[in-house]
Amino acid sequence: MFELVKKDKDTKARVGRIKTAHGEINTPNFAPVGTGGAVKTLSSSELTQAGVEFILSNTYHLYLKPKEKIITQAGGLYNFMNWQRPIITDSGGYQIFSLSALRKIKSDGVEFQSHLDGSRHFLTPESIVGFQQVLGSDIMMVLDECVHYPATRDYTEQSLKLTTDWAKRSKNFFKSHPSSLGPQSIFGIVQGGTYPDLRRQSAQQLIDIGFDGYAIGGLSVGEPRDIMHEMLNVTAPILPEDKARYLMGVGTPEDIFEAVENGIDIFDCVIPTRNGRNGTAFTNKGKLTIRNAEYAHDFKPVDSHCSCPCCKKYTRAYLRHLFNIEEMLGLRLLSLHNIYFYVTLMGNIRRAILNNEFLKYKKEVCSCYKV
Repeated sequence: MFELVKKDKDTKARVGRIKTAHGEINTPNFAPVGTGGAVKTLSSSELTQAGVEFILSNTYHLYLKPKEKIITQAGGLYNFMNWQRPIITDSGGYQIFSLSALRKIKSDGVEFQSHLDGSRHFLTPESIVGFQQVLGSDIMMVLDECVHYPATRDYTEQSLKLTTDWAKRSKNFFKSHPSSLGPQSIFGIVQGGTYPDLRRQSAQQLIDIGFDGYAIGGLSVGEPRDIMHEMLNVTAPILPEDKARYLMGVGTPEDIFEAVENGIDIFDCVIPTRNGRNGTAFTNKGKLTIRNAEYAHDFKPVDSHCSCPCCKKYTRAYLRHLFNIEEMLGLRLLSLHNIYFYVTLMGNIRRAILNNEFLKYKKEVCSCYKV
């Protein structure tokens, strides 16, 4: 499934390819988040034209709405949303984690109350895999428990034991129940909170079970950035070199560079589209808040180095006007621009690794995005 193309001479950064039934994903790469089967405000054709190679959708949200019956009638998620490139589906573990007051975790699964209508549901590792088979995603994730930050060591150890047990059950069900919609792959998710030894333990346990790829979860949940980087640094080197490595829910340019330097291949995050809807653009020179008064008479494009439809046809002044009058077009254009920025950024990262210039490019970009 994963093919290693080239390793950077100075770091652990690498270029590769993930082969799926719906096409290849060139890595390192970034997936826009289409939680409920749509990347907010953007169509499938716009994403394709922007060069997006894969997206992430969420099992929890699709399970609640539109539900399994409708997606089955549609012939799977690809037909339902008219998207023909690879899809990763998250198990929904993080979303259930965020419903702390509305969920009850048991050894055989998790009981939770829908945030939509208050209805009660019970999901098991097996049912989560089964529903992702109905979706037909190229890459599915196992059900895991994402612990809060901070979490005690005792709780984190108990959570890790449960997550590992669920991972075994997920893999067994996946092997014994092949999907009717074509070949799929399944990834394990490394947990362990902010305890380095538990992170290493989790990674090794998943490797012993054997998955098609490995994700690092439970980060970017409120912990300081330096702790997140520490957990990444102790986990990534353990993961097999011949398998894809996925850092979940992390997506600022600075964090992407840090992770790529440690050998991570794929990412997902709501950051580009959420920032776009809130009036913030990612540019060649850093972030730009289009609502600011300084852009009222600025007739330059958002980013002169960008070839997206927004930058080719519209000015900062016009975009600021759209946000001021609460016109939906402004949200769409800036979201689309940010997607183009991320596609370009990841392509440039791949080229920099191939040309042995990764650290130089990292320094150039991160100097504009210092936290």
